[in-house]
Amino acid sequence: SAINAIIVVGLNLLMGYAGQISLGHAAFYGLAAYTTSIATTTYGFPIWGGILLALVLVVVVAYLIGVPSLKLTGHYLAMATLGFGVIVYIFFNETVELTGGPTGFVGIPRLELFGYSFDSDLAYYYLVVSVLAAVILVSLNLINSRVGRALRAIHTSEVAAQVLGINISRYKVFVFVLSAFYAAIAGILYAHYLTFVAPSSFGFNFSVELVVMVVLGGMASVWGAVVGAFFLTILPEFLRAFEELDILIFGAILIVCMIFLPGGIAGGVRKLWERARPKREAESG
Repeated sequence: SAINAIIVVGLNLLMGYAGQISLGHAAFYGLAAYTTSIATTTYGFPIWGGILLALVLVVVVAYLIGVPSLKLTGHYLAMATLGFGVIVYIFFNETVELTGGPTGFVGIPRLELFGYSFDSDLAYYYLVVSVLAAVILVSLNLINSRVGRALRAIHTSEVAAQVLGINISRYKVFVFVLSAFYAAIAGILYAHYLTFVAPSSFGFNFSVELVVMVVLGGMASVWGAVVGAFFLTILPEFLRAFEELDILIFGAILIVCMIFLPGGIAGGVRKLWERARPKREAESG
């Protein structure tokens, strides 16, 4: 769930703060996972080399996809990123000699950095939580900076932002690449933890789940993104009997949330707090 939270925090920067919809972030997640796996296992790269290659590749691909795609808006952008995700999924599935195809890619080494091997689950847990904490810290600083103010202005009105002298294209591409970079970090952690990757983990369903996590947790809320990721990562464990209906269940959650909790869990908590505060002040007064 902490690995998913890393992706969702980045996706929330893109959707919640910049107002850009992506249905292709599972592809960036998978691209990093497969790149580090193939580099270290098939081609004998050191682990740090595989990680670096995966990060660079995802950043380059995200930039190349983002520059033309982010000229689109609304559902056109969603469809463009969805198309990219489908292409990447087909590539994972069909290039059997390289990726292992539908059966997956095995034999990935456990993560080892600076001479320390993260063999135990506890050590890996602390590593992932530390990375998540760093991602949250960077994101909180970003949204309170000039970049964050520019993203919010773009979300509110691109025309008004342009009048204010904000380079819309540059900021949109920047946040798109940054969110893809977060997804790449998560993909690397995922691959070296499970030591196995398969295309089914990076398909359209997972992209939808990520979007639902953002909406459920609360758009434009870093902490809401974390809550949404944890909630919807744990939820499938209680719905194993309905595993084949998971995409329908996530869709239903999204609809219910948009109707009854448009601000997500974070927005709902904020409203309850604001309602309770005058009562406490009146009682104390």
